[in-house]
Amino acid sequence: MKIITRAVAIKNLKKYIGQDLRKLALEHGITTYETGKQNKGWKGLVLERLAGLQTNVSKAPNGLTYELKSVAFHKMGGVLVPKETMAITMINPEELKAHSFFESHVWAKLKTIVFCAVQWDGLNAEGAKLLSVASLDFAEDDELIKEIKADYDFIRAKLIKDGFEALTGKDGKWIQARTKGIGGVNPRTGQRRPITRAFYARTGFVKKIFETAS
Repeated sequence: MKIITRAVAIKNLKKYIGQDLRKLALEHGITTYETGKQNKGWKGLVLERLAGLQTNVSKAPNGLTYELKSVAFHKMGGVLVPKETMAITMINPEELKAHSFFESHVWAKLKTIVFCAVQWDGLNAEGAKLLSVASLDFAEDDELIKEIKADYDFIRAKLIKDGFEALTGKDGKWIQARTKGIGGVNPRTGQRRPITRAFYARTGFVKKIFETAS
């Protein structure tokens, strides 16, 4: 079995920058909108194929693991900017209390993600161009990492002091702890759904990742 390391995956993906993922999906036999309904995971499937991850190919073993993440960019005032925030990982309150930043799921996720910027031209748009491929190959003394750590430390301290309910998407310069999921009251049971939160990368952080890579 062939093993594709993160470095090889990035190198493979970069060959396709500027190409249309929709066209590449059709070449690889991946359904996009052909059934009349969007196959929501199609971009991720295409990126995996382009990275070299076919069914008989494995990602590198523990320690070199990675995750491909498609990030939508759209034009505002003629400039390509991130369309939305990006989910990093769900928040487990007990784990957040127990783990410092460099022990956390947030850091474990961020340092393994391969970010793929894809141009978004509207709902059900025909094309989806691959714009850039980046990863967070930061040194641990990098200024941006220090600021992300400061966000995490603030959110963690707030959780410990004020509880899970006190967390809000307003906190954090680069990452935020935001509600994820439907929330509200379940109309069938009349019961309030449990509140779930996740760490998200703000659009400014997503933009910074690709600026660093370019």
